[in-house]
Amino acid sequence: MISDRLRRIKPSGVRRIFDLARQMKDPINLSIGEPDFDIPGPLKEEGIEWIRRGFNKYTPTQGIPELREKIAHHLKKKGVQFDEVMVTAGVTGGLLLASLALINPGDEVVIPDPYFVMYEYQVLLMGGVPVFVDTYPDFRLREEALAGALSKRTKFIVINSPNNPTGAVYPEEDLAGVARMARERDLLVLSDDIYDNFVFDQPSCPCLGQIYERTITFGGFSKGWAMTGWRLGYVAGPREIIQQMITLQQYTFSSVSSFAQKAAVKALDFNVDHYIDGYKRKRDLIYEGLKEKYRVQKPGGAFYIFPEVPGGNGEAFVEKAIEQNLFIIPGTVFSKKNTHVRISFAATEERLLRGIEVLNRIG
Repeated sequence: MISDRLRRIKPSGVRRIFDLARQMKDPINLSIGEPDFDIPGPLKEEGIEWIRRGFNKYTPTQGIPELREKIAHHLKKKGVQFDEVMVTAGVTGGLLLASLALINPGDEVVIPDPYFVMYEYQVLLMGGVPVFVDTYPDFRLREEALAGALSKRTKFIVINSPNNPTGAVYPEEDLAGVARMARERDLLVLSDDIYDNFVFDQPSCPCLGQIYERTITFGGFSKGWAMTGWRLGYVAGPREIIQQMITLQQYTFSSVSSFAQKAAVKALDFNVDHYIDGYKRKRDLIYEGLKEKYRVQKPGGAFYIFPEVPGGNGEAFVEKAIEQNLFIIPGTVFSKKNTHVRISFAATEERLLRGIEVLNRIG
């Protein structure tokens, strides 16, 4: 009765933790992958104003022209190469359209491990084969490891920086190595830049689209402007691919939230530096709080930290943490290894301090 394509798909481990957390009274919840601030007031008011003005109908499939123009300007300022831009139902919607447009059964997709869980399962849904590249222990993209994962069946490489779940920001030399190998083999690279606002130790985030012309760049408004529930993202890349994705959007999502697109035009001019400064303080707080007890890399971006747990069993460690009313995510949700856990520091400093106390007690 159920389609064959779903046989290898399992429910998200993240959702299981979320469901557990909802059942508990006042949990120390460091599991959630969304900002703990609300959409900034002026952006909420912008959305409300467009609702009141009646901008509530279907929009063009590829997105309203003024938002596409604004996104194009935003990307050009960053030095990202692209021919065309479209608006999508979040980055996840954009990734689904790209997978539908590009992956044939049997095609291989190279994914650095650890990785955002959706990459693996969207490849599997298309009948593709995910090929994982180990980036442990320092979460770097080593050329020899990447080269060993490439084959005649490789369709594209997925890069996510700043990274979920590690918080790693890949340095320019790592990205240059990816671009070099992709160029030699005429491969596409899908660059998920959803966390590019959250960079703590450098002025801006280096990204693949700045150095490699066959990059499809994904971005959005869920993280930097806290619009997670408004489901708004964008994709920029080669014209022939974006055009096919627009056609696919006609038959899948149809169009994207009307008022949210209008608010996003304003968002791209709305400075969020003070939010990012707050997250840098939280990053420092949790890193300094854990580094004595845990083997842990200092995250350069996003709002996650990915420590190795004592004893090397992440799933068992998460069960122990839940007994102490602390919710974190086992690394197995994001990796083929069971040695780490993902901790989100998108939380109040008071909650982070409570979480650090529990982690140091049970570690």
